[in-house]
Amino acid sequence: MSVPSPAAVVVLAAGEGTRMKSKTPKVLHEISGRSLVGHVVAAARELDPQHLVVVVGHASEQVTAHLSGGDVPVRTAYQAEQNGTGHAVRMGLEELGGVVEGTVVVVCGDTPLLSGETLAALAATHTADSNAVTVLTAEVPDATGYGRIVRDAATGAVTQIVEHKDATVAQRGIREINSGVFAFDGRLLSDALGKVRTDNSQGEEYLTDVLSILREAGHRVGASVAGDHREILGINNRLQLAEARRLLNERLLERAMLAGVTVVDPASTLIDVTVTYERDAVVHPGTQLLGATHLAEDAEVGPNARLRDTVVRAGARVDNTVADGAEVGPGATVGPFAYLRPGTRLGAGSKAGTYVEMKNATIGEGTKVPHLSYVGDATIGDHTNIGAASVFVNYDGVAKHHTTIGSHCRTGSDNMFVAPVTVGDGVYTAAGSVITKDVPAGSLAVARGQQRNIEGWVARKRPGSAAAQAAQAAVEEAGGES
Repeated sequence: MSVPSPAAVVVLAAGEGTRMKSKTPKVLHEISGRSLVGHVVAAARELDPQHLVVVVGHASEQVTAHLSGGDVPVRTAYQAEQNGTGHAVRMGLEELGGVVEGTVVVVCGDTPLLSGETLAALAATHTADSNAVTVLTAEVPDATGYGRIVRDAATGAVTQIVEHKDATVAQRGIREINSGVFAFDGRLLSDALGKVRTDNSQGEEYLTDVLSILREAGHRVGASVAGDHREILGINNRLQLAEARRLLNERLLERAMLAGVTVVDPASTLIDVTVTYERDAVVHPGTQLLGATHLAEDAEVGPNARLRDTVVRAGARVDNTVADGAEVGPGATVGPFAYLRPGTRLGAGSKAGTYVEMKNATIGEGTKVPHLSYVGDATIGDHTNIGAASVFVNYDGVAKHHTTIGSHCRTGSDNMFVAPVTVGDGVYTAAGSVITKDVPAGSLAVARGQQRNIEGWVARKRPGSAAAQAAQAAVEEAGGES
């Protein structure tokens, strides 16, 4: 049966989260490339609701700015005082104009493992059973501390949600618990919220009171059971944050492996939810794939690599490397111990070797920068070799400047290219040169002082030293005089 999209999804994200012991609002803590509330919003969007609103309160400016900063800004409602979940939902509905016709799904902003598939099943059950309210529940191994779901034995309808402290011995044996996620009939929800009282120990409007109000009015309250009880886990402290990260990482790696990616050691591999990949990519141990990173077919990454917002093209190899905002061309090799900073573009079959750092650099096809070099703000043509210990001197203390080196060049070791400077195609440069002027195509550039040997200097200036003794012995062995 085709289930229509919900009229609205209301995300509750107004709480302070004091148990996180952090200056960062709880819902903005991140796991696997998104904030907690970002994961919830992404799951909610899979339902394609007509309206989506996040209720903010504590640190509202910070949370609102975060939600407005994505590709699709999120509408927010402000709960000035945290007067309970019922009050928060009322603020969300008021932001949407009051009464919402159709299904309204309410979710918590600190449940990052909740999937769009589970929310869709909740909405489908709500429609199929013609419920006034449908509770998302889960069967858990240990229900201690959770609200128990009490059902009518004949109809399966939910008759009570009993908090642990109020439960009887028999009720405490129930393992089906309340998740705090609901689907409501929008019109009935608005009417019932107006009847919620605050005569409780906290003086707050509880959303769960809506269930009893509607049930007493003769409406049906049903339930939809989550397939995996871990999806409903809420985050209240750093231990739970770490556990959610582990569980979500396992889910993401499983998805990648089933899609044809080899993950050699899942226990030591981290992946963000925004990472993409193609079949036959290989990820070695100790690797972190973050942000908008993409691994193409037959790409091989790791061990011990950290890639953020980096594209690794087909057949490329990235070993023991940190890369941020880079692109590694087909068949290129990087590392070990390389650092690719934003704006680095490596052409097909090129190389950024051991202890090489690159920034805002375009490296041509087949070009190699093999050892101990810094290439910043530069363009290098095709099939050029950059000698070891080369530095592209791009900063004059005020501004950055660009270096251009042509194709089929052979630059010597220990070269300094002082930008702005252009080296033409087919150029050779001598080792130890400091290139400060443009070099025409096909030239040999030599920019270093003449070597001068001052014989006998050690014996005169460092008499009796180990160096002087070694030099004297060498002279005597050669049959000469010091």
